[in-house]
Amino acid sequence: MIETITSGKNPKVRDAIKLMGRRHRDETGLMLVEGVRELELAVKAGVIFTRLFYCEELLRGAAERKILKGATEQGAEIISVSGHVFQKMVYREDSFGLLAVAKQPSRNLSDIPLGRPPFLVVVEGVEKPGNLGAILRSADAAGLNGVIVCGNSTDIYNPNVVRASIGTLFTVPAVKTTVSEAINWLKEKGIKTIATTPDAETDYFDADLKGPCAIVMGSEHEGLSDTWLNEADIHVSIPMKGEADSLNLAMSTTIMLYEAVRQRREHGNN
Repeated sequence: MIETITSGKNPKVRDAIKLMGRRHRDETGLMLVEGVRELELAVKAGVIFTRLFYCEELLRGAAERKILKGATEQGAEIISVSGHVFQKMVYREDSFGLLAVAKQPSRNLSDIPLGRPPFLVVVEGVEKPGNLGAILRSADAAGLNGVIVCGNSTDIYNPNVVRASIGTLFTVPAVKTTVSEAINWLKEKGIKTIATTPDAETDYFDADLKGPCAIVMGSEHEGLSDTWLNEADIHVSIPMKGEADSLNLAMSTTIMLYEAVRQRREHGNN
């Protein structure tokens, strides 16, 4: 028997809404996933749903029904909610009537499946969830092995990261770790680090990105920490011809990733 909720004061609804805040996500190890494509990729990646809320009047087609069926078979608690309750629970209007409470994927550096040659990106101090989500989309498109996230201010499981990544958070291993752990692991694996900084004398297209490499990107406001700048194997810059002194972080990262893709394809690595 599927429970139907019509009050926004219901404890299960309130628990889900609390997951919009980082503190509750950190305390519970849970996260929110909304949107058909995001849910499809989460299911494909084996993400565990604990609850799936649905609004019958907002369901549009077979894809939503398939997700409902899969969550039921997985053992998730399925809960029907009214339209006004559902709108209180979601970030966006185009969620297609589905919202999952899911367990946060637990990933460590050792879980990243390295390619031949390895190809990664490191981001330090990402300030905007939308930027991290866009970087994950670019990483997925460029075929990266993983995304390493450094900095306490960055929350991988923010609903806006899930949304901006369009679910690629679940397709590209994203691992949060400290700067020292990331540096030590990359060195241990023989992966060259390429730090992107406006002070570098080498343009990014003049650097060798064909071998095992991790492209290291800092925040728009602070840039990379001295630790990364001191430990990186190579420093490169993206030429800026106009008046602006920086590019959007996600855009800069995409430029770097696709230069590596170009070089690797020409060299026969892709």
